[in-house]
Amino acid sequence: MSRRRFDCRSISGLLTTTPQTPIKMENFNNFYTLTSKELGRGKFAVVRQCISKSTGQEYAAKFLKKRRRGQDCRAEILHEIAVLELAKSCPHVINLHEIYENTSEIILVLEYAAGGEIFNLCLPELAEMVTESDIIRLIKQILEGVYYLHQNNIVHLDLKPQNILLSSIYPLGDIKIVDFGMSRKIGNACELREIMGTPEYLAPEILNYDPITTATDMWNIGIIAYMLVTHTSPFVGEDNQETYLNISQVNVDYSEETFSSVSQLATDFIQSLLVKNPEKRPTAEICLSHSWLQQWDFGNLFHPEETSSSSQGEETESQRDAVFCII
Repeated sequence: MSRRRFDCRSISGLLTTTPQTPIKMENFNNFYTLTSKELGRGKFAVVRQCISKSTGQEYAAKFLKKRRRGQDCRAEILHEIAVLELAKSCPHVINLHEIYENTSEIILVLEYAAGGEIFNLCLPELAEMVTESDIIRLIKQILEGVYYLHQNNIVHLDLKPQNILLSSIYPLGDIKIVDFGMSRKIGNACELREIMGTPEYLAPEILNYDPITTATDMWNIGIIAYMLVTHTSPFVGEDNQETYLNISQVNVDYSEETFSSVSQLATDFIQSLLVKNPEKRPTAEICLSHSWLQQWDFGNLFHPEETSSSSQGEETESQRDAVFCII
């Protein structure tokens, strides 16, 4: 199955608000020192660790090319900025600090998440590193962040362990959702159908070219939970064709061997999300009330309903270093 391409100039679902954060035309290198640590790289962007010359504070600098495939994609970058600004009061979304622009790039200076991506916690060799209570806390924080986004009509569309970072690894810190390059605003005015993502994390409705809703993100949360408790990826095959078949048929291994150390409540939670029909998947709000997530009291968790923006319907990157998965 080929990747559906899209024209940066005509994608529906982009926020079009003017950035609240000033875009500085000054030389980024006058204010920050880039270290040797590259945190992530994609075809159109690179993320590097940087240090503020005035404060010594560590940040992650995301360098985004303004032209992609011969097209001006500045609007896409401004959309990503708008989403970050929209979620600035949510502690589980990476914080945007500053913005710089030059002739070829826009540079986002972002909060540095020193714990790296939670993908590292999904590796079999790190199976003993986290307990089920740790996983419950992380899943609750992911859900709180996603609930906040959904309340503001934003779907992430690329939720995966590589796009969920940790503020620290020792001790295990809090989660930070990153990379909103594929995110879109949803509403009644249009239907989103053309977005694609990483093969093993695609939802069935994307493969079927059906309308995309907030339920697409919920499928991905099911995958993330599965990977954290089993240390395996539920749908990945020998090649993309096998992966797509596994997704379309929802071929998931719930065998006793794979789930031997997983509680029944955790299994129920995952099974409720990994269903083909998007309408049958619970919302983020409903998931937060699931019995599995109610077993532990983590104290002052973020309550998204208290600080969520009222702008519904309006536009408005372990043991390694932090990594941002980028397009």
